[in-house]
Amino acid sequence: MHDILVHANSFTKWSHAVEYAAKLATAQAASLTAVYVYPSPLHMMPAYGAPALLATIVEYSRKIEKESLAAESAFREWAKAHGVRQAAWHVAEGFVPEALAHLGNWHDLLVLERSDEVPWESAGDLGGLVVHAGLPCLVVPPGARDPSTFDCIALAWNGAQEALRAIHSARPLLARAKRVVLMAGRRRDPLSEIGWRPSFDILSYLRRHGIKPELREISADDSDAGPALLASVAALDADLLVMGAYGRNRFSEWIFGGATRHVLGHAGIPVFMRH
Repeated sequence: MHDILVHANSFTKWSHAVEYAAKLATAQAASLTAVYVYPSPLHMMPAYGAPALLATIVEYSRKIEKESLAAESAFREWAKAHGVRQAAWHVAEGFVPEALAHLGNWHDLLVLERSDEVPWESAGDLGGLVVHAGLPCLVVPPGARDPSTFDCIALAWNGAQEALRAIHSARPLLARAKRVVLMAGRRRDPLSEIGWRPSFDILSYLRRHGIKPELREISADDSDAGPALLASVAALDADLLVMGAYGRNRFSEWIFGGATRHVLGHAGIPVFMRH
C-alpha cells in the first residue's frame, strides 16, 4: 500500500479523515494525496438562469479554484509535520465520484470521511461511491482511533467475491495487526453463481500470508446482519472492520443490501471496503 488518496472537504482546515489518512500513510511509509473537489459552474447554474447570474457563478468558481490551489504549500507542510514522507495536493472541478475514480487509477487506497460536512448525504450515497471508486475504500467516522497500530482487525466473511477482494486488499494492514478475527456469517447461496468455481479456503489463504486469525461464527438473518455484525465488532473492541461492499444480487449491485447500508451509517470504527 504505497499511495493513499484522501478526499478533503475543505482547503482551510483538515478534517478527521485527512488526519487519519496522514497517520496511516506515515505508519505504512506511503505517500499521501489529498484532493479538494468543487462543483462545475454548469452544475450550479439554474436551468433558466440569466447571463449575469452565470457570470457571477463562474467568477465565484474561479475564486474557489484559486484559493484551493493556494492551499498546496500549507497541506504539504502539515503532512510533513505528521511524518508523511511524500505529500501531494490536487484540486478538481466537477462531480466528486468521477474525480475520485480518476485519481484512484494511480492510488492503492481511498480514504473517505463520514460526517455531516461531506457531499454525500446518506449511507446509500456513500456506499455508491465505494462501489464506483474502483479501488479499496476506508470510511472513517468521527473519533476514529490512531491507525499507527491496530490492536484488533475484524474481517467479515461470507464467501462472496467482494469479501475476498476486501480481505486481499487489506493484507498490508492485517500484517500489522496484533490480532485478526475472522467473523464468518452465512455463505452466499451457491445457486446464485453460474458455472463451476474452484474451492477456496480463507483460513489457509490467510495463514499462507502469515496471518493467524481467530474464528468467530455469526448467525443472523439478512434483516439483522448489519446490527449483528456491528455488535460483534463492538464486543471485540476492534479498531477496523474489513468487509465487501455488497449489492442485493449480481444483477442489481447498485442497490445496496441492508447490511452494507447499516454498517456505513452506524459503524463507530473505520470500515475498509472493496467491491
